[in-house]
Amino acid sequence: MPQAVGVIQTLGFPAVLAAADAMVKGARVTIVYFDKAERGEFLVAVRGPISEVTPSVEAGLKAATNTFGGEVVSHYIVPNPPENVLAVLPLEYTPEVEAFR
Repeated sequence: MPQAVGVIQTLGFPAVLAAADAMVKGARVTIVYFDKAERGEFLVAVRGPISEVTPSVEAGLKAATNTFGGEVVSHYIVPNPPENVLAVLPLEYTPEVEAFR
C-alpha cells in the first residue's frame, strides 16, 4: 500500500498539539516525528496510506487554525517518499511508534 508523509509546522505549542490530536483522530495515521523548529515554531509529521494522510493533514490544519493564537506556518504532503528521503530524514516508523500503526 502506498505510503505518504504529512507535515504541519505551527507557531506556538498549543496549535501543534491541536493539529497532532486532530491528525491522529481524523484518520489512520501514525505520528513519526515531532520537534521544535526556530522562533517558537513546532512541527509534527505523520505517515500512513495516501488516502489517510490527506484528510489527516486537512483536519490538523483546521484544528491548528482554530486554536486561539494558533498560526500555521507551513504544511506539505509527500506521497510515496523515495527511500533516499526516508534514509536521511527522521520519517521512518521507529520501534516506539510501531505499536500504534
